[in-house]
Amino acid sequence: MTTPPEIQGVLRKLREAQFAAFVVGGSVRDLLLKKKPKDWDIATNANPQDIQKIFPKNFYNNDFGTVTVITNAEDETVKEIEITTYRTEAGYSDQRHPDKIGRAKTIEEDLARRDFTVNALALTEEKDTADNHKDKVTVEGMNIIDPFGGLKDLDAKLIRAVGKPSERFAEDALRLMRTVRLAAQLDFDIEEETLRDLKAYATAIDMVAKERIRDEIVKIVMSDSPERGIRLMEETGLLALTMPELCEGVGVDQNKHHTLTVYEHNLKSLQYAAKYDYELTIRLAALLHDIGKPRTRRRKDDDYTFYGHEVVGAKMTDQILRRLKFRNESREKVTHLVRRHMFYYDVGKVTEAGARRLLRRVGKEHFDDLIKLRIAERKGSGVPKAEPYRLRHLQFLVEKAAQEPITTSQLAINGNDLIEKLGMKPGPKIGGVLNALLAQVLDDASKNKAEYLMAEAKILKNKNPDELKAMGEAAKDEAEKKREDDIKRKYHV
Repeated sequence: MTTPPEIQGVLRKLREAQFAAFVVGGSVRDLLLKKKPKDWDIATNANPQDIQKIFPKNFYNNDFGTVTVITNAEDETVKEIEITTYRTEAGYSDQRHPDKIGRAKTIEEDLARRDFTVNALALTEEKDTADNHKDKVTVEGMNIIDPFGGLKDLDAKLIRAVGKPSERFAEDALRLMRTVRLAAQLDFDIEEETLRDLKAYATAIDMVAKERIRDEIVKIVMSDSPERGIRLMEETGLLALTMPELCEGVGVDQNKHHTLTVYEHNLKSLQYAAKYDYELTIRLAALLHDIGKPRTRRRKDDDYTFYGHEVVGAKMTDQILRRLKFRNESREKVTHLVRRHMFYYDVGKVTEAGARRLLRRVGKEHFDDLIKLRIAERKGSGVPKAEPYRLRHLQFLVEKAAQEPITTSQLAINGNDLIEKLGMKPGPKIGGVLNALLAQVLDDASKNKAEYLMAEAKILKNKNPDELKAMGEAAKDEAEKKREDDIKRKYHV
């Protein structure tokens, strides 16, 4: 893989203006790993004012000497190219940002401030420029400046801090999470001294904004090896400091139907969700779906029960995602999937009416994702088939149910009909009648005919509110709500 024409053009223009210029950081690493870089960074000895003169289409609004050059490329990765003046950094009183930024004289000085050796690489396509550097190595026609052994660590698949790991972590505590994230994304190991110091400095993660921690967790979860990433977080102490609820499942056995501990099962479910390339919310739900089991585990005879763990787990999930500042939409969806993951689906026992009630509880828009979650957690339990016959049968029933009424708004009559044709007065009783009618339609979709419903409504309008409530409970899931409230009181959630 070679650098895109837009990158070559930027490097050429800087050199023509008598400045040194190098592609640096993760983009070089990805090129060497034969991966397409997600973005491109260039380091130069030109100052920001010089860069702006050379590239008139730009914007510059930061304290780090970075000018973003705008190109006309169709490729999103090179529409905006960041060019940064060589710099040094000193003093990190908040363990996140440098107190002082200075000008570096050489590319080697600039690379020395970077986090990991595999990111402390610079590439130039100008042979003469490369020859001026003692740490120059030619790799597949690319001239690489490698003062810290990054190429060797790439070959060994190691994440190693530049210089002393303790100093790098003390400078920026977010590097604690970045170490783990990069190991998960690249499927690399963490070098021994770097791992040791990461464990020693783990508590400094409290200095980092929750939003930044969230972003790193998302990248771990969305990597190809999220299981490795979460395991490294647990091993280094970062998991206990960011998502301690997950650690509660470590070493906690399940019942006789499971061979894995709660923690292992959650991780395996996440890994299968990644294997099937599921989206973020499903992966998070897979990781957290059984998080409530340790708090609900009770001994019964010679086995364990986890009654209500999905209710407790949903509450815990909501708390975790709130703490990590996830967007409301994502938080609500993941919490909903965790809450509903225990749906029942035995062939021969789940009726079409049951499928309609399930769809009503889950929501049409969430059902496909709930099926994906069930597949991931079943595979994470060691079940040989990702989508067993029972699950496919349920999907068939639900797909059919999706064409039938599951809410009062889908009934063949509405509140206005009750007012105009039966003389009912606007008020709560209208809703009571409609819910009582819906309960019948959920049991038998063929009853959703205006003539039949109006005849039933004529009888129901004379019922008192308590009678209507009792008749409509099935439609409104009152029994399910009472169960959930009882569980929350029992476990104080």
